[in-house]
Amino acid sequence: MNDDPAGDPAVNIEDLSVKIDGRRVLEGVNLRIREGEFLGVIGPNGGGKTTLLRAILGLVKPERGRIEVLGEGPVAARKQIGYLPQKSLFDPKFPITALEVVMMGRYGARGLFRRYTSLDADASREALSLVGMEDYADREIGSLSGGEQQRVFVARAIVSSPRLLLLDEPASGIDSAVQVEFYELLGELNKRLTIIMVSHDISAVSAHVKKIACVSRKLYYHDSKELLAEDIEEAYHCPVEMIAHGVPHRVLRSHD
Repeated sequence: MNDDPAGDPAVNIEDLSVKIDGRRVLEGVNLRIREGEFLGVIGPNGGGKTTLLRAILGLVKPERGRIEVLGEGPVAARKQIGYLPQKSLFDPKFPITALEVVMMGRYGARGLFRRYTSLDADASREALSLVGMEDYADREIGSLSGGEQQRVFVARAIVSSPRLLLLDEPASGIDSAVQVEFYELLGELNKRLTIIMVSHDISAVSAHVKKIACVSRKLYYHDSKELLAEDIEEAYHCPVEMIAHGVPHRVLRSHD
């Protein structure tokens, strides 16, 4: 991956505004993410974080602005993007194995109406190996812990070898003792691909990502791991007590 400041952009967004149901969710967003970066996106609930990911995927139509992903429009680039939504809906009682869950991510590679092949199975086992779940391939997904399930869902998102991975609250529902290992896994995957991760947990994000952005309708981003106190205060509408060593701390003064 090219992590040089002058490297090719994985995502380039210019003056993006998005309206949903008549409400402007994003306004005047400008963002340039180079290949090989690991960007953490924080912000208050309803601030537009998920909408930003959906815009990058081409799932929402901008009111204004331009988005380029891996040198193409969002829809054309979708085959090169892995996506883990905020909630992966499944019936825990449905008899499907971890390997079969991962193979679902091969739809784009093989076409919707073609049968799975040995190549699909091999790619799925390799993806499970990358996330440390190769020994669980034949286990039913409902029998796995929350952290194990998330690793399987990450494997599904990367099974078609994307260049960009979008993650929406990937550690939600994972026990705090397991979260560190999960973020370390993402750090390893970042050696292979560009990652944009939405999270509500400022402290966890700051410890593991390379860059941080804050979204609350507008985007606050300084192409670094540092966010200014006034950025956080404006986004969260409450005073932040300290920003130390370029890492935001979730320590707030008393406020209404």
